[in-house]
Amino acid sequence: MPRAGLSPQLVADLALAVVDEHGPDALTLAAVAQRAGVAVPSLYKHVAGLPALRAAVALHCVDELADVMAGALDGRSSSEALVALAHALRRHALAHPGRYAAAQSDWVREPSAELLVAGARAVGVARAAVAALGVPPDRQVDAVRAVRATLHGFVSLELAGGFGMPDDVDVSFDFLVAGLVEALVAAGAGTARPVVG
Repeated sequence: MPRAGLSPQLVADLALAVVDEHGPDALTLAAVAQRAGVAVPSLYKHVAGLPALRAAVALHCVDELADVMAGALDGRSSSEALVALAHALRRHALAHPGRYAAAQSDWVREPSAELLVAGARAVGVARAAVAALGVPPDRQVDAVRAVRATLHGFVSLELAGGFGMPDDVDVSFDFLVAGLVEALVAAGAGTARPVVG
């Protein structure tokens, strides 16, 4: 008999709590069962197994990140849109590092249609931000990749304690975002110079 009050939603919430506190790599059925105060087999009444639980957590985290990104763009245009998106993504990642990591994670081997839709929604929001800078449609995938790589790289270093110098990290982030906007505006205007490496 399931524990009173235990449900698929509660199991998902407990899984998110594990991810929040310890990161996505710590998500196991045993960790969730311990939080729920039940034996692992009791969870199978509410979730098909660890892959299904990971899929539910990943979907929640990607949806949440897409919502944060979309909210940042609301009513903004031009460079304001990308600047707001960058700051919202960073704030979210710093406030919820486990969820941010789960949204980036590849531990869902076979993503569901819902997860693919959520991911596409996040990409669509980023694409709208670069389009607002005048990046032409045929370069928007490149621009979205540049935005993701740049912001994810900075945030990942920050979360890992990679900025040990005493200088203000907020100032460094503003500098990074300003440079990113400038590069994308140049790409949109056709004035970006290709660099061959």
